[in-house]
Formats: sequence, structure tokens, C-alpha cells
Amino acid sequence: MAAGGRSWFRALALGVSFLKCLLIPAYYSTDFEVHRNWLAITHNLPLSQWYYEATSEWTLDYPPFFAWFEYALSHVAKYFDPKMLVIENLNYTSRATIFFQRFSVIFTDILFIYAVRECCRCVNGKRAAKDILEKPTFILAVLLLWNFGLLIVDHIHFQYNGFLFGLMLLSVARLCQKRYLEGALLFAVLLHFKHIYMYVAPAYGIYLLRSYCFTANNADGSLKWRSFSLLHVTLLGLIVCLVSALSLGPFIVLGQLPQVLSRLFPFKRGLCHAYWAPNFWALYNAMDKALTIFGLKCNFLDPTKIPKASMTGGLVQEFQHTVLPSVTPLATLICTFISILPSVFCLWFKPQGPRGFLQCLVLCALSSFMFGWHVHEKAILLAILPLSLLSVQRAKDAGIYLILTTTGHFSLFPLLFTSPELPIKILLMLLFTVYSFSSLKSLFRRERPLLNWLETIYLIQLVPLEIFCEIIFPLTPWKRHFPFVPLLLTSVYCALGVTYVWLKLYISVLTERISVRQKAE
Repeated sequence: MAAGGRSWFRALALGVSFLKCLLIPAYYSTDFEVHRNWLAITHNLPLSQWYYEATSEWTLDYPPFFAWFEYALSHVAKYFDPKMLVIENLNYTSRATIFFQRFSVIFTDILFIYAVRECCRCVNGKRAAKDILEKPTFILAVLLLWNFGLLIVDHIHFQYNGFLFGLMLLSVARLCQKRYLEGALLFAVLLHFKHIYMYVAPAYGIYLLRSYCFTANNADGSLKWRSFSLLHVTLLGLIVCLVSALSLGPFIVLGQLPQVLSRLFPFKRGLCHAYWAPNFWALYNAMDKALTIFGLKCNFLDPTKIPKASMTGGLVQEFQHTVLPSVTPLATLICTFISILPSVFCLWFKPQGPRGFLQCLVLCALSSFMFGWHVHEKAILLAILPLSLLSVQRAKDAGIYLILTTTGHFSLFPLLFTSPELPIKILLMLLFTVYSFSSLKSLFRRERPLLNWLETIYLIQLVPLEIFCEIIFPLTPWKRHFPFVPLLLTSVYCALGVTYVWLKLYISVLTERISVRQKAE
């Protein structure tokens, strides 16, 4: 990146960092207490007790590298307020504690900023523009650094997704730069920070196998089997084994690996989160609810036999469907595996280099979001952020990005349910959305419209939906008897959009033809 490029990038990074500082006094969720408790656990207890401690309901359920990250932070936290490191101080929030935890998120975002800069270097610069505001690198930097979803999830709701996505984007950048071992190492480390990234591991595995372990293709693009490199496979295997040994080795020695895994994969939490993520299971649950109401009205169902556990009660628990078959963790695993397979096959049989890898990564993320067990609504960012890299390179991907980012970001609104944050989230969402549409439209102004009329109408309907949920519904008597209705409407309507994007991206990938040059590469 040239000197001029460094100046505007630095301005974007400093600007968003200043905005994050302004959000320090904002509302924070129970995740704030979650991370305070993890600071206390790792600071006070020996390693052997980290994954057994249960004084708080917010037990340590992230992989060991993240636990060590909390341990490192705790040694800085003690200089701000030692009381935050007392395990028994549940829900402790002093001004110093808030200040420290907020700034720890802002500080660790430095890795995310660096990763964004590296991703900008990987963008194809064929679309030359005299105005810096119309350059693909500038647009990509804004879409990533100022991403609305990441801003509200990390710096209002409170989490540490920024540096984790930084690791992922940096690994993507290294693979695009053909620095395969660095990319593999970064992703292996990422998996031991947060295991949700396992969902995109097939994209990494197949791409590294196809591009690094096999070093050449035939003229028609098919794999040259004789180019297989045992050395390259061995190096990748060593990276995975060494990182895993460093992370899980101490717990294997202590005989605690089953306990650690039980914390990382708590299947007792139920199919859906307290607020349904806008995925296939949200539509499935809504259909079950509709059939239940219809069955009761028509006396097809016995009211005394309907399960008491409510899917819309706001609780994280297991429940049984009333009409449709209840879904098990194994069923979601099978659905996720089947939904990921076509994208993996395309990456192997229709290789397109880094572009094909990014497509597969996004599809793996979307497929796991669509069919995974106990998916959090925030997981949509796992698809939105890498899709940003594709959106500035081709009009078709830009259109898909606009639908997904608008729908996915809107689905995060219920996370911020307090009145003071209402104008903040609306303003930030509006600014980011307007910029996304205007910048991408300007970038591809010589090509066909990014959205068709049906897609446009769907997105416009989000406005009356928000007005109904935030203004009209609270004034009606329904609020007392059916408080879950705004959540249900938001989740189901956004699920339609996410499902549409998933299908549209899959159709695009499966029907795309590979050029002769791409085959040769």
C-alpha cells in the first residue's frame, strides 16, 4: 500500500477507533459479566480447575487459547480494579472495570485493523479510479473497519470478535498471497481461540490440499496427481499437531480433555438460542408454532399434551416441537454436513484460486448458520465479513452482499433492546447501509443493477417491520400476552432473506463457468 494509501487507511482506522471510545458508556449485555468471570477464574485458579469452576452460571466454555488470553488480560486488570478478579463478585461493575474491559476490546482490535490492511492488498486493482473514494481498496476498508454488526456486537453488546476475525482475515490474506503455511498456522491458532470457526475448516482444508499439497494442474484444469508433495502435507500436519498439543496438551496430561470438550459443546442448551437466529430452524419453529395454533383451533391437538418448554420464552433450554418432529444435535450435524458438501466439491473440482476459496468459505459459514445447533444470531458475521472481499470484485457478489449484510445486520437489532441505544443502532445501521449501497453502486455503475425489483421490495419492508416492532407493538395490548412477537417477526422475516442469499450464492457458484485462464492456473 503506497504512502497515500497508508494515510487514508490510517484515517479510517483512527476514526472508527474514536467511535468505539464514544460507545464506552453504552449498554452492555450479560457477556460483559461472562468475560469478567473468566478473568477471575483464570487469574485465581490453577489450570486444573479452569473448566470445572461453576460459581457463576457463566462457566468457561471457550478453547484454551482464549482462556490464556483472559489470563493475560487479568494481569493487566488487577491494576485497574482488583475486585473485578474476585470470583464471588458476581455481576461486579465498577467504572474502572467497565473502562478496562471496553478498552481491552478496542486495543485488541489492532490485529483486526492490520488484517484489513493485508486484505486490501489482495484486492484486484483492475478497476482503476481517479477518486480514492471509488477505489475497491478504499470501499473494502470501510466495509470491514466500519462494519455495523461488528461495532454493535463488540463495542455495545460486548464481545471480543474483532481480534478473532482479525486472525481469520489475516489467514485469508496469507492464503491469497500464497503464504500457505502462515495461513494454516493462523487458522489453527484461531480454532483454539474460538471453536465456532470449525464450520469454515472444510474450506481451508480442501483449499490447502488442492493448492499447496498438490503443486500443479493439467492443461484442462484437472489435478495432476503426480504433483502431490508429501513434504507439504507433513508440514501442514506438524502445524496442526503442534498447535493442538500446545492448546490441549496440558488438559490431556491432566486427564481433563472430556471435561473441556463437554464445556465447548454443550448440547443441553437446545436447538435455538434465546432469540432465534434467522436461519432454517427459525422457519421450522415458526411453522411448528403455526401448525400448533391451527391444531388447537380445529381441536386436532390436546392442549394438555403440548410441551411446556416454550421456544419463544427467552430461555436457553431444550424443548420439544409440538407437531413437527423434534430436532436432535445429530440431525443438525447431518444437515450441516450435507449443505456444505457441494461447496467443497466445487472448490476441489472447479478451482478458481483465492476467489473460489472465499466462495467456499462463505458458503460453509452460511450453511452452518442455516442448519447448525444452537446458532447465535451474531454468527452471521462469519459470512458477512469474508463476503465483503468478494463484493468489491464482481457485481453479482456485490448484490448478494447487500442483501445479506442488510438482512443480517437488521437481525442483530434485538440484541440492543434498551431505549438509549435505539437511535444509536438505527443511525449506525443507516449510515453503513447507505454507504454500502452507494459505494458498490458507484463501483459497478457500468454494469447491470445490483438488485432486482423483488429483492429491493424485500429490503424496503424492513423499515415498516422496525417501526411496528419498536413503536407500534409496545403500545398495543398484545405486548403483555405475546411479548415474543417482535422477536419472532424479526427472526422469521430475516430468515427468509438469509435463506434466499444462501440459495442464490450456491446457484451462482454451481452454475459458474471457469475460463481457460483460470483452468490453466
